[in-house]
Amino acid sequence: MTDIGERKTSQTLHKDPSQGLAGATARGGGDPGGRGRTTIADGVVEKIAGLAARDVEGVHAMGGGLARTFGAVRDRVPGGGTKSVTRGVKAEVGEVQTALDLEIVVEYGVPITDVAQDVRENVIGAVERMTGLEVVEVNIAVSDVKLPDEDDEDEPQGRLQ
Repeated sequence: MTDIGERKTSQTLHKDPSQGLAGATARGGGDPGGRGRTTIADGVVEKIAGLAARDVEGVHAMGGGLARTFGAVRDRVPGGGTKSVTRGVKAEVGEVQTALDLEIVVEYGVPITDVAQDVRENVIGAVERMTGLEVVEVNIAVSDVKLPDEDDEDEPQGRLQ
């Protein structure tokens, strides 16, 4: 990567000597917000989508059984960090569009198609609002149903009771 000072641009600066630096303008003028490029990392979109999906009523957890098990073990280890908001979320980000794959666990008794639709709407709204990217698709895989009498494997349990 080159230093900004070393970068060559196609724009030529025109300077009016009587106005000092304030008189310098780029050819074409236009919107200052359009001078440069903004890139958004996959992980940023994954965090936004993960938080938006978890906000939907009926979503118990994110990620498949194996990912949740490893995440729960990691979360129990001192210094292991907090639960990853990107667990169960994969984003593919382009310059102006993004596509998402989500893996969710739903609560027993909720209509899965309704939950999936609500997740799609919430995720698309949050990602488009925060990033300006067009969300072209949100694929949702329901990997499990949380039964009322099941222990929550995401909750770390101490050795002593």
